[in-house]
Amino acid sequence: MTDLKEKQVTTSAVTTPKRRISPFVYVIAGALVILALTYTLPPFRNYQLATVGAYFTVTAGLTVLTGLNGQLSLGHGALMATGAYTFALTQNKWLHTPVSFVAAILVTTLAGVVIGLAAARLRGPYLAGLTLAVAVVVPSVTSTFDEVFNSDMGLSVALDPPPGVIPMERWQAWLCWTGALVTALLLATLVRGRFGRDLRAVRDDETAARLAGVNVARTQVLAFVVSAACAGLSGALFAVLAQSVSPGAFPLTLSLFLVMAIVIGGLGRLAGALLGAILLVALPALAQSAAESSGSQHLEGNLALVIFGVVLVVVMLAAPGGIASIRFDFWRKR
Repeated sequence: MTDLKEKQVTTSAVTTPKRRISPFVYVIAGALVILALTYTLPPFRNYQLATVGAYFTVTAGLTVLTGLNGQLSLGHGALMATGAYTFALTQNKWLHTPVSFVAAILVTTLAGVVIGLAAARLRGPYLAGLTLAVAVVVPSVTSTFDEVFNSDMGLSVALDPPPGVIPMERWQAWLCWTGALVTALLLATLVRGRFGRDLRAVRDDETAARLAGVNVARTQVLAFVVSAACAGLSGALFAVLAQSVSPGAFPLTLSLFLVMAIVIGGLGRLAGALLGAILLVALPALAQSAAESSGSQHLEGNLALVIFGVVLVVVMLAAPGGIASIRFDFWRKR
């Protein structure tokens, strides 16, 4: 009898579902950490911290699209450029930063609707080809309408001065991380609900998902729209950081780096997107230091690609699920 009770208690303990921590807790904790860092880091580190936040905004959206819905995009750099140019044009015309952020998100979301409608009909290499074409078309548009976009020279961004005596780099970090944390909160809430279940169902088996009542085409379009909105906000944040926008800031290699970053960090996880964003800032800085040590500045761009490639191979051999999966695998084995 005693053994039976012990067995029941043990079984109850095993089958009791784990309480999931609310995304609000993570966001509030993250906001406090970022706020503390902006007061302790020197100006250049604050700039790097802000850059991580801007990158996280786009990698979070991309990992939802690629990791949870299975749609590969090689054109998110172009979507970032769309948001950045929209922010620059509206900011220079009206000098109203909140309106410019909203405009950047709306215009890029509209682009995401168009691309998403086409992407919902395509698979594999055809989808990759479509998004790759987007990455080529956007720089061509900026060169064709040079009276609006100032061709390769790009546009300067007239920013409102930060309030009070707040240093510009600290103000930029606050703006970037406000966008990043709001993005993380919205995406975490979305993927925990029905939208997230639909995404995974479509990724795993479209036929089974359709039989279960999931509208596959609508889910795929919505995934692209959400991801494009994140890319547009990220582009606007980069315009705030650089205070200028040019085609050279959003090359095709940026789209490739974004894909590699979410794969290395851990596909389909917001924690993986954050790790990928950190790598996007840390690895080029490491490549720059290595190029300066070697005395050849021509190595810098290529060396960053080589380092990213080596890290990608090493991580895929050691942890195929990405760096973020190591923690999950560790706790699962305990």
